[in-house]
Amino acid sequence: HAWDQREIITYISTEPRLLRPLNYPSETPGQGMGFYQTQQGKRIIVIQVMCRLFMDALDDPFRALDDCLRRYPLREAADAIIVDVHGEASSEKAALAHMADGRVSLVVGSHSHVPTADSRIMPGGTGFQTDAGMCGPYDSVIGMKKGPATSRFITKMPTERLEPAEGEGTLCGVFVETNDQTGLTERISPVRVGGILRAARPV
Repeated sequence: HAWDQREIITYISTEPRLLRPLNYPSETPGQGMGFYQTQQGKRIIVIQVMCRLFMDALDDPFRALDDCLRRYPLREAADAIIVDVHGEASSEKAALAHMADGRVSLVVGSHSHVPTADSRIMPGGTGFQTDAGMCGPYDSVIGMKKGPATSRFITKMPTERLEPAEGEGTLCGVFVETNDQTGLTERISPVRVGGILRAARPV
């Protein structure tokens, strides 16, 4: 939904904290990866790719990610590399994670709005969770008010404008601890705070 508001087109070109998928056409404004630095001087690369199963037709996310990781290898280019895999199908997210295993610190999925229960460290040392979940109220239809969103499914008509749901939200995410020497994951835990989902905090 990055392009839903036309104002973003000029803003995304100048704001380094805002990423769009790496596998968008090269002419698209913005960037698919960002270089960041912590207060302690650690170098972090964040990459976003968008999947293709049940999604818009885009360039190959596997090739785009592989090319990027060849140019910017873990430990040489950054102390940690985080990959956001934005996609509908869990199989495609898992396949991208396996391709990147041992080459990045973390692969975490987004888009389905549901935090998955499969956070783990893969054989090569990369942390992975199929979907981090959304930050927002879960007494909703993926963050939207229940009535109008449900009505659209029943009637197939956009009878009302969808609006964000109100009420207590849940913060969802993933906590990861990496190794200073390798940049790979040593510990990964889901994070769920507030709202109606069962709480989960790293020990």
